[in-house]
Amino acid sequence: MLGFDELKGHIESGEIDTVVVAFTDMQGRLLGKRLHGEFFVEEIEAEHGVEGCNYLLALDMEMDPVPGYQIASWEQGYGDFALAPDLATLRRIPWLEATALVLCDVHWHDGSPVEPSPRQVLRAQVERAAALGLEPMLGSELEFYLLRETFEEAWAQRYEDLTPSVPYILDYHILASTYDEDLIRQIRNGMHAAGIKVETSKGEAWPGQHEINFRFADALRMADNHTIYKNGAKEIAFANGCSITFMAKPFESWIGNSCHVHASLFRDGEPAFADDDVLFDRFLAGQIAAFEELAIFLAPTINSYKRYAAGSWAPTTLAWAEDNRTCGFRIVGHGAAKRVETRIPGGDVNPYLAFAAIIAAGLHGIESELELPPALEGNAYESDAKRFPSTLNEAVAALESGSVARAAFGDRVVDHYLNYARTEQALFDKNVTDWERMRYFERG
Repeated sequence: MLGFDELKGHIESGEIDTVVVAFTDMQGRLLGKRLHGEFFVEEIEAEHGVEGCNYLLALDMEMDPVPGYQIASWEQGYGDFALAPDLATLRRIPWLEATALVLCDVHWHDGSPVEPSPRQVLRAQVERAAALGLEPMLGSELEFYLLRETFEEAWAQRYEDLTPSVPYILDYHILASTYDEDLIRQIRNGMHAAGIKVETSKGEAWPGQHEINFRFADALRMADNHTIYKNGAKEIAFANGCSITFMAKPFESWIGNSCHVHASLFRDGEPAFADDDVLFDRFLAGQIAAFEELAIFLAPTINSYKRYAAGSWAPTTLAWAEDNRTCGFRIVGHGAAKRVETRIPGGDVNPYLAFAAIIAAGLHGIESELELPPALEGNAYESDAKRFPSTLNEAVAALESGSVARAAFGDRVVDHYLNYARTEQALFDKNVTDWERMRYFERG
């Protein structure tokens, strides 16, 4: 990490000449501007903010402005909001020459937060927990596919006939993961040098699939790290003439990319679950009770739901158990390390929104003093346990009829993300898929 005075010294010496000023949009992407280093220093010292068009939080994946958002529209003229750098996130980006990065909170010009901004949604839940004397600590585990085609080649091929880096399943396989080690090592060491503590990397459950794990942290810092890692891994792949995808389910025959999230609560700087079983049970019970309603924050795209299939390592239920990978919630660790692993999010998740949903659900369980249902025994795929939504349409309906999200996030946030999900569904519904052409072109 970089202190501001340290950055000034690097800029004066010429070691850094560019500062990326960025925030995270609804889709989890980094958006922003590149500032010349000297100008960035001048703006910070003058207490000037960086501005961005407010349509950036009212777009679909294709960057098309979408109607129905309260915060931005053609009628309002699509004005600006302020990007306020959080200097605690300032760091060098070693895989980009002479470059630093700082993440921003999104504010209106009067200094008030833009509530639907993902980082603000998470901040609000962290503050709720703090009011109860609790600090959420989380760790996300992102899986991705490494492919031999460049991003440009993959686009030109319409993402068909892509070549995994290794042609067979490499789960925990040292020899196979060695074939990709040149790139994976660049990612591990690049992230470490960018201030993200790396733990491990390993091959995953399908050809060309990998996972790199990082040290858990407080919720906001972990979401920041997750976002920087996901963006940076793609940049490093681009520089190496290949591509990476975190898509939840790239092809129907491939295992999906998960994002398992480990969650615990600290109290007075110590792990609270170590000696408070009641708190743990209520925190988990809240997630089981509320995750159906909060699904669009955990599984935000049409494709997210293609991952949920029996026997696929992705959960289909809201069951919980000790160290059982068929369940939506797996309890791992003992004593100070005891925590909940939710296996529900996929690699396409926006970490700020997913973490906010996990915390909001857990606090709902604590404040409502919910009782934890019995643990599941056996195979959750074949059980009668409550199911997580299987489509985005189901998730939208659950959020529309629920009350937990509105109590936790407020109407502005819920209505904003309902509009996002409805738009995503409507755009998909009017498109004709390759599956339909293959099935019906001749024989239909």
